[in-house]
Amino acid sequence: MSDLVEDFLAREKDGLAGLEDEIPQAFQENSNDFNDDNDMNSFEAFESKPISTEVPEKIKKWREEQLLRLQDKDAAEEKAKEALRKQAEKELEDWYKRHEESIAKTKTMNRNAEKECVADVEEIEPGTEWERIAKLCDFTQSTKASKSIKDNARMRSIILQLKQTPLDREKA
Repeated sequence: MSDLVEDFLAREKDGLAGLEDEIPQAFQENSNDFNDDNDMNSFEAFESKPISTEVPEKIKKWREEQLLRLQDKDAAEEKAKEALRKQAEKELEDWYKRHEESIAKTKTMNRNAEKECVADVEEIEPGTEWERIAKLCDFTQSTKASKSIKDNARMRSIILQLKQTPLDREKA
């Protein structure tokens, strides 16, 4: 059994030969600490050695350039936000103006329509009721416009008939 172990160790030693050149200096200095299997403090000894944390010059330069680029982008973003705010304020003011004009027009139209309606009510003559009702109806709609709208063609035809020839009961 010990022959198998010795053969295994010899093969691994041959396979790992030449790696000493690739191991950093910090590992080579502590290599004697790792040879002792019973010493658990060897990891602490390795960790207590300072490792060089010097940042390369290219990385420092890149960080400075990146910081400048980010500052430029932030400034451009703030300018864009301010421009959008001004544009939104202008659009909102324009909308309010159009809305106020629309409301004023609607009020004027409603007042005029009310005056006409009141004037029509005062001029009621017997037999003209159906003519007044016909004025309120819209006869320009097509009969088959949409399936969701009820068909009012029959009602329209009756109103037109009554407008043209009132019922005999009304004449009496």
